[in-house]
Amino acid sequence: MGKGGAIRAVVVAACGVLTMSLAACGSSHHRRAAAAGGQAVRASRKNADMTRIPGIGDRLWRRVPADSRQVVAVYGMGRNSPDSTVVLFTEQGSTWKPERSWAAHNGRKGWTTDHHEGDGRSPVGVFTLSDAGGVLDDPGSKLPYTRSASFQAPHTWGESYWHDFDYVIAIDYNRVRGTAPDDPTRPLGQSKGGDIWLHMDHGSGTSACVSLSEAAMEYLLRTLDPKQHPVVVMGDKAEPNA
Repeated sequence: MGKGGAIRAVVVAACGVLTMSLAACGSSHHRRAAAAGGQAVRASRKNADMTRIPGIGDRLWRRVPADSRQVVAVYGMGRNSPDSTVVLFTEQGSTWKPERSWAAHNGRKGWTTDHHEGDGRSPVGVFTLSDAGGVLDDPGSKLPYTRSASFQAPHTWGESYWHDFDYVIAIDYNRVRGTAPDDPTRPLGQSKGGDIWLHMDHGSGTSACVSLSEAAMEYLLRTLDPKQHPVVVMGDKAEPNA
């Protein structure tokens, strides 16, 4: 099987049935998780003709804003699994096209439709992507980028976690859009968690975030464009299509 065919197979397998209802978010303490480098998706004619992103059920699809032209789809492998696949889709005319695919990790205990602080699960839902930042210099982000040493993971954590927050993209759950990703404001209250991010990967499940390789994060930072109203659609494939 050629590279393009292999990636299409990964996308189709990952899509499964991502059909959960909208959820609340996660924990304010981060742990990093492992992921593979990204690959370009060479869409077959079947993929090229997609008028809707595969594997997303009606309940979530209805929550994707009409003006969104970029969707980061996180396809969890199972309700209690920390493993997932991330696919970036862009809308061109009436067609959604997969651009890149990466192996990723989510909450170490899997997914939930009712996230609470410290439950170790990522929230199922549709969330806007508005702000970015990290320990490292801005790599050319189109999203507003806040560079600060305050993102540095504590060195009391294992060394494999120290670079988790070199690059982060805030997932707009229980936070104020237009602020730095580490802004502590929690509109839904502290018990509902917060600081749910796309961030760098350390090789295993996270507290609630989605983690990807450094190359993946750089690509997303340089590609996600506020003018395209990017969102993340995230969840496992355990529940029935609805």
